[in-house]
Amino acid sequence: VGVAVANFVVRLIGRPVARRVSRQSVAQTIVRGVRVGTIGVALFIGLSAAGFQFSDLLLGTAVFSAVIGIVLAPLVGNFINGVFILADQPFEIGDMIELEDGTAGFVEDITIRYTKIFTLDNTFLVVPNGTMRERDVTNLSAEDERTRRSIDVLVTYESDIPEARRRIERAARDCEAVIDGGPDIRIGVARYMAGPDCRLHEFGDNGILLRLRYWVKKPYKLAKVQSDVNTNIRQRLGDPEANVTMAYPHRHLVFDDTSGVARVESGSGTPNGVDPDAPAAAAPDLSDDAATDADRPGSDASASSSGAGTRRDRDDRGSGAAEQ
Repeated sequence: VGVAVANFVVRLIGRPVARRVSRQSVAQTIVRGVRVGTIGVALFIGLSAAGFQFSDLLLGTAVFSAVIGIVLAPLVGNFINGVFILADQPFEIGDMIELEDGTAGFVEDITIRYTKIFTLDNTFLVVPNGTMRERDVTNLSAEDERTRRSIDVLVTYESDIPEARRRIERAARDCEAVIDGGPDIRIGVARYMAGPDCRLHEFGDNGILLRLRYWVKKPYKLAKVQSDVNTNIRQRLGDPEANVTMAYPHRHLVFDDTSGVARVESGSGTPNGVDPDAPAAAAPDLSDDAATDADRPGSDASASSSGAGTRRDRDDRGSGAAEQ
C-alpha cells in the first residue's frame, strides 16, 4: 500500500516540480525524496498499527550505533557529497565532462549517492559522489560547446616560417568540424579569434616551435579532429614546394679553418722514417747452430765488416796490438 501511495504522489507532483525547478538533477532528487519519505511514513503507520514498540528499537539502536556508524560512514559521505554537487552545480545532466584520468562522456544521472556517466565508448560509468568531489572534473559543455585545442609543430631554423604558418592554418581549416572563421568567441572579458591561428611560440634548441590554436564545434569530436588536423599538417609541410622542414633532435658540428689531420714525417719523406712499402726485416736466428765465426775468439771474420767497424791485428814483434 505504501509503495502504491508513493507512486501516486510522485505522479501527482512530478510535472509541477519539473516546471518550477530548472535543473533536472535537482528536480529528480526532490521527486526521489518525496517517494522515499512517503514509503517511510506508510511503513511507520503500518508498524504502529501492528503494535510494534519503537522504544525497544531505540534501545537497540543505542547498542549498535557504533557499528552502524562505521558501516554507514561511506554512504553518509556520498550522501553529503551528493548534496554539495547538487548545490555547487559543477555539471548538469546532459553535460559532457572529462575526468582527470582522461575518461570523457555525458552525465546521464546525478543522485544523492552517485553520478552516472555515459562514456564515449558506449559504456556506463557509475562514480560515487565522494570520489567525484575528490577528482578534477572538466566540464566541456557548461556554457558553450565550442572547445579550443592547440597543436605544437617544430620546424627547422632554415624553414620559411611565414609559409609554414599559412600552411598549418589551412590544414586546420580543411577539417569540417573546425570553426574556420566568424565572429570572435568571447570567454568572460576575453575575445579569441574564431578561425585557426598559428603563431611563433618560442625558439627551441632543435628548431622553432609554432603553436596552432583552433576551435571545435562539438566536444565529442575532439579526438577525431585532432587526428585529422595532424594528418593535414604532415601532408602540407611535406610538400617539396613548401620549403619547410619539420625538426627533430639533432646536433650540428662546425669546424673552423684550423681543424684538420696532423701527420708527422721523418727521414726521407716517409712518416716516422719508415717506408710503408719496404719489406719487413727478417727476424734474427738465435739458435745455437746459427753461431758464426765472428762469435769465436781469434777469428779473422770478426775483424771485418762492410764499410765500418774495428779491426785488431796481432803484432808478433811486439807485445802491443795495432788498431785500425
